[in-house]
Amino acid sequence: MAARLYETDYYLWARRQAEALRQLERERWNGPLDLKELAEEVDDLAKRDRNACRSQVRRIIVYLLKLDHSPARDLRAGWMESIYEARDALRGDLTPTIERGLRDDFDALYRSAREQVLITLAEYGEGDSATALPEDPAYTLDDVLRDGFYGFKKEQARSSSASAGS
Repeated sequence: MAARLYETDYYLWARRQAEALRQLERERWNGPLDLKELAEEVDDLAKRDRNACRSQVRRIIVYLLKLDHSPARDLRAGWMESIYEARDALRGDLTPTIERGLRDDFDALYRSAREQVLITLAEYGEGDSATALPEDPAYTLDDVLRDGFYGFKKEQARSSSASAGS
């Protein structure tokens, strides 16, 4: 079971391994391992992956908000490329347990990303765009993770061009 969990949900596996090591230490296991430090290291590996996923989701939200609300045109391709790269990075670290945590924390991640975009838009003289940023999450985690989703303006443009071609 542990080997299978390692393959399917590394984060949960690492957290369970760290707890098992702590339990051995509490039971005063008399082996050659530094259980306390080993448990901390294993736990830190799990947290590193979780934090990396949180960072990438927040990064995607920042660029989605910019794509949907900034009037800047020349930066759009770079923002879309950043979204693609962030999704690609998520593929390596996202586990079912981390994804559940992201769903639980999504509102806070959105608020943090929104705050960053407010600062950036104001810095570039796009105050009107900043006031239009939705306070409540404009996207879902499924939107953020979905390949090919680059904001609602991009989807509207795509469906408008598809309608015009019919």
